[in-house]
Formats: sequence, C-alpha cells, structure tokens
Amino acid sequence: MSQALYRKWRSQTFEEVIGQEHVTQTLRNALRDGRIAHAYLFSGPRGTGKTSTARILAKALNCTGPEDERPCNRCPTCVAINEGRMLDLIEIDAASNNSVDDIRDLREKVGFRPSEGRYKIYIIDEVHMLSSSAFNALLKTLEEPPPHTRFVLATTEPHKIPATVLSRCQRFDFRRIPVPEITAHLRHIVEVEGFQADDEALTAMARSAQGCMRDAVSLLDQMLSFGAERVTLEQVHQVLGAVSSESVVALVDALAAKDVTAGLTLIQQLVTQGASLHEFDQQVVEHLRGVMVLKMTGSPDLLQDLPTELVARMEEQANQLPLAVTLHAVKRFSEAAPALKGGYQPQLPLELAFIEAIETTEPKVVESVVVDVHAAPAAQTTPVAAQAAPQPTGQPATRPATPQPAGDPASTAQETAEETPPLDEDAIRKLQSQWKEFLAMIKQTCGFRVQAALNSVRDIAISERSVALAFGNNTFARDMIAQSDTLHQVGDVMARFLDRPVQIDCQMGEKAKVSNPIGVSNTPVLDEGPDPLIEYALSDLGAEVAS
Repeated sequence: MSQALYRKWRSQTFEEVIGQEHVTQTLRNALRDGRIAHAYLFSGPRGTGKTSTARILAKALNCTGPEDERPCNRCPTCVAINEGRMLDLIEIDAASNNSVDDIRDLREKVGFRPSEGRYKIYIIDEVHMLSSSAFNALLKTLEEPPPHTRFVLATTEPHKIPATVLSRCQRFDFRRIPVPEITAHLRHIVEVEGFQADDEALTAMARSAQGCMRDAVSLLDQMLSFGAERVTLEQVHQVLGAVSSESVVALVDALAAKDVTAGLTLIQQLVTQGASLHEFDQQVVEHLRGVMVLKMTGSPDLLQDLPTELVARMEEQANQLPLAVTLHAVKRFSEAAPALKGGYQPQLPLELAFIEAIETTEPKVVESVVVDVHAAPAAQTTPVAAQAAPQPTGQPATRPATPQPAGDPASTAQETAEETPPLDEDAIRKLQSQWKEFLAMIKQTCGFRVQAALNSVRDIAISERSVALAFGNNTFARDMIAQSDTLHQVGDVMARFLDRPVQIDCQMGEKAKVSNPIGVSNTPVLDEGPDPLIEYALSDLGAEVAS
C-alpha cells in the first residue's frame, strides 16, 4: 500500500524542518551543551512541524550515534522511533485521552525507567484539550519529573493552557512557513518523485496552504493523483474551486471603472460555473491587499511571491483606485467571507460588497465631521427622518416668534441657528472610535440587514438632540433605515450608546448636517409688539378687551 506524501516526507532531522530555524537551532545548542529542559511546549499553527520536531528531539536524546550527528537515523534507537516501535516514546492524543484518569495512569507509569533508551519521552499532542482536573493532576509531574523522563507538549491554542502549566515548560512558538520556502520544498518533492509541475501551480498550492506545510504536501499528493502527466495552474484551480487570476483582475478593474454591470455579470458567471465564491472572495481580498501595498509604498519588492505580470496589473489599478475606495473594498470583501458559506442567495454578500465598495468616495466616519454652523440655510440638506419625526411626548408647544421681513439679516441668522445647533464633538469622537461596537449592538438588536445598511454611512454629525447619518448616494440603505420601525430601533440603540435620548436623521450626500428636531426650537419667545392672535380676535371676530 502506498504511503501518503506528507508521511513519507516528514522531517527526520533538525536540518529537514522547514521554516523553524529559531526552534531547531536552540534545541541543537541545548543538546550540544547538555541543557535539555524537563518539559517543552511547542505551540503554533497546524502543519508547521511541532510533532515532527518533538519526535526528532526524542531521537536526538536517545541516539547512540556520534554526538555531533544526533539524530543519526541509523542506530537501533533512531530506526525504532522512525518505524514506530520504540517503547520509550509515548505519544498521547489529548483530544481523546483528556480525562483525569488518563493522566493518573500516566503518573503511575512515568516512574518506571526506560527499557531501551536513556530517556522516556512523553509527547502530548493537542494538550489544550485536557480537562481542568487533568491539568491539575499533571502539574506535580511536570514540576518534578523523574530524571529519566522528558515531556513535550504540543498545541495550536496555547491561550487555553493554564498559566501554572506554562510556567513549568520552555515554550517555542512555531511560525507559519513563508510561501517561497513551501514552494521550494514542493519543487524538491516533485523532482525526487519523478513528476512534473509548473512553477505557477506550485506557488498556487503554497499560497493556498496559508503557511501549513502539511496541507501543501497533501494538496500536491492530490494533484499528482489527478491523472495528468504535468500539474498545471488550471488543474490546481479546478481542484481548489478557485478561479483564474484574470477573473480577479477583471472584478477589480470593474471596481476601478465603477462598472456595476460588469462586476455583477462576472459574479453571476462564477456562480453558473460552480466556482467557490468563498475561495474567490479570498483571492479578491489578497489581490486588493497587493493593490493597497503598492498604493501606500510604491514598492513591488514587497510582493516578490507574485508573478511579475500580476504585479504590473496591480500597479495600474493602484493608480486608478482612490485610497479610500481601496481600503473600504478590502474591509467589505473581508467581512463578506463568513456570509458566503451559506444562505438562500450565496452570491449576495459578494455582490453587496462590490456595490458598496464602488459607492465609496471617501473614508466612512473618519474625516470631515464638523459642519459649518455659519452656512446659509439654502445649503442645508433637509434630513429625511426629521420631516416625519413626531414631536416628543410631553414637549410644550412653542409660541411662534414675530415674523421678520424677508431678507432681514437677523431673520437669516436666526433661521441658521435653528438649522445648525452646536455639534457634540465628544459624542462624535466616541461614535467614530467605537463604530464597530455600535454596529455589533445594532446586529444583535436589529439584525444583519440593518447592520449592513449602516455600513453605507459616509459621515456622522451629532448635536444635543439629534444624530445625522449621511448615506452618500445609497438610497436603498437610507430608505431601509428611515422606515419608521427601523428608525425607532436604531434610535433606541443610539440612545443607549450615547446615554441620552436622540432622534436619527437619515440624509443623502457625503456630509451629515444636524438640525433641531421638528417641534423643538432654540428661538426665544419675543414679548415686544402685539400678539397676532389678539389682533386677529379684535379685528376679525369683533372681540373686545375686558378691563
């Protein structure tokens, strides 16, 4: 029976461990100086060499070969460990042996001396899966193990391990392996195995592995079983459910040209072809990240692992896309990834992300939130919600002031003061800095649709009584929030967030401008001059003033 490539090519010496030189060099120096700790903790992402390094350390501790060659992989001890028949190497899967009884059984056997080698080595994989009682039972043994015993704990989630256990171990953090190193290792495997593969295909597999060597080798094994004489990039895309880079470039070109039709047509074609939208979304985010890097630094050297032709296309798009659009697009496509895993219309989150990215013209809730309080009334944008906002319950009616002649400067200044009350800068800064927390409250109270609509907000202005939200040219999002029930719910959440009652004004345009709520006026009541109601009663109704 054939052996899987990831097992066949598992590292057998410290030199064969890829991308973890900071770990292997330290362990080799410790072996040379005789400074081996009684317990180690290997933490890091899956498939980066934690268990393989633990086995190599076990071989080196028990190897009978020359000291500067350990592990030699030739002596009886090394051969026994490689073949999985070494009695003094005990590997425990904590995911399935996580009870306190399992650890008690370990404690009973740990005192027995090794039967073959110098040391008895315990490798506990996924150690974070142990129960609290099991960790407590392991503490004393870890602190004072027998002199002939060594422990190696491996985990992908070190934050779940109690501090009392961490303090008893030497910790080594394994890193994600860079794409060039994974690609070079895959090329070596292909050459030794006698197959052929395009460099672009190997790079695509390495990037898909996201720093995990085991995933990359397993994918290579799958591609070598595909049946073709040569592994090509198209075959890798077909197996991964990915699409060609040209489709990704075409979508970003449509974004730069603000061509909604072209972008939505491309997404629909991918759905019809059965492509993985989640994989495509990740490719778009990765591409936009490259555009962002080029736009911010202008240095193609930071994208050395990408094809030269693709980097050239990214440079063209970086010159076409405004920075605000690029940043918002990266954010929206990243947020769309979790929603693409299900739903009645699986492509809808991708389409919404594309449309909202196109509509971006400046950063949302980042710049220019101060409204000119001296602006003329004609420049004011009438808040949509304020037109239909009811008068607050219990609010006393205000007597109308004596009308001023048209064009009177006092009248103009008075109307401007009514339209633009002072901004609450502290509240604006609070909402800007905690916008994600506010959206989380909205999602919990109002649902995903309302949260998605509020993602279209371009600007915010806050006064004592009202919060103005500008939605750019997104009429759909503005109308959704301006609905009576939704507006009331958003207002309740905003009131809790700001710790005071407010009214929400939904506006179009890029600048939010606050105004006093309907029925509330800062205009003082003027006592000079005749009361117009009294004048009307005397002249038209024939009333008389009683003495």
